[in-house]
Amino acid sequence: MSEFPTGVLFDDALAIVREVARRHRLDTEIVPLSRAHGRVLSEEVIAPLSLPPFDNSAMDGFALRHADLQGDETALQLAGEQFAGIATGQAVGPGECLRITTGAPMPSGTDTVVIRENARVEGDRVAVPGHTPAGANVRRAGEDVREGDTVLHAGEVLTPARVSLAASLGLATLPVSRRPTVAVFTSGDELVEPGMPLAPGQIYDSNRELLMGLLRAEGLEPTAWPRLPDDPRAVEIALRDAGCAFDLVITCGAVSAGEKDHIPAVLQRFGEVHFWKVRIKPGMPVLFGSLDQSRFLGLPGNPVSVLATWLALGRVLADGLQGRTEPRPVLRARLAAPIDKPHARREFMRARLECGEDGGLSAVPNPATGSHRLRAAADSNALIVIPDGPQTLAAGTVVEVLQL
Repeated sequence: MSEFPTGVLFDDALAIVREVARRHRLDTEIVPLSRAHGRVLSEEVIAPLSLPPFDNSAMDGFALRHADLQGDETALQLAGEQFAGIATGQAVGPGECLRITTGAPMPSGTDTVVIRENARVEGDRVAVPGHTPAGANVRRAGEDVREGDTVLHAGEVLTPARVSLAASLGLATLPVSRRPTVAVFTSGDELVEPGMPLAPGQIYDSNRELLMGLLRAEGLEPTAWPRLPDDPRAVEIALRDAGCAFDLVITCGAVSAGEKDHIPAVLQRFGEVHFWKVRIKPGMPVLFGSLDQSRFLGLPGNPVSVLATWLALGRVLADGLQGRTEPRPVLRARLAAPIDKPHARREFMRARLECGEDGGLSAVPNPATGSHRLRAAADSNALIVIPDGPQTLAAGTVVEVLQL
């Protein structure tokens, strides 16, 4: 059994997670646009055409030659119409104009559009303001995108606007990183399914729904496995089976040093431990490694520890496996109350984010400190990130926050 880091600093653990994820980045698949939303793009997208592809009108009105305008008002001959769709090919001569609709191609010879509200139609003549600027209300070909431009980059998340851009370029599919398959385990003989009666000493399994919800919020489709009993052979069989079939195996509980904590021994014997125990609160016993074809993340059993370690480390792992290079937004807020942290570990403290009338964010710390206190997490919408080392933070201090 090789040596592995224990009790590592959070930043070191984060670096290990990113490097392991980079080495095991998942392969590419081609998906239709309807399935590309929220996925991570795996290759650059080069524009096959310009946008707009042709000069067109930005408004409903009349297309004309700016050189014809004179004085305060000019009367032009209405020579026809051009609606959005197929170009008619009709040219506009001196002293003429064409009725045009938004998005319609500019007729040959025209360079300006007067909006309908500023024109006056009198039979087959149209009076337009003579002071209309040249090129008014015209969208020029290629002013948004030029053919050959790199418009989307590998590692970016495909937002609705980015998928829409791909559609506007005529692309029906996009190359994306395959989403990791995820197996989820909770562990412990004390756990009972919600809805079943409780015997003395038993508790309901809340971590499964917590973790499944966190994973689904990231667009993943996790598979919940049966609860792991406090039996080393059963734990070994279940985890090795999952390790052969899934990209990511996540467990809750049984990763500390108790007599019933069998998961670290299984990973040490049959896989590889990248680190075990991180100097954070809550979630210190977190375990990270590889097992067969899967990356393995063992989260502590207390629900707030599951929440904090997934957001701080697990989400980074899932992003890295998909090749995401686009950073997640970093939020900062001012503390609404002072915080005194005497210990050296980095802490993730439950809080309520509030936006003031001045537009500034404030973070109201929750007084609950126990990692078992799930109600405090339910009452919160963020985690305050308190740096390593003892900290005394006054009200008004700007801190980083993770949104829940």
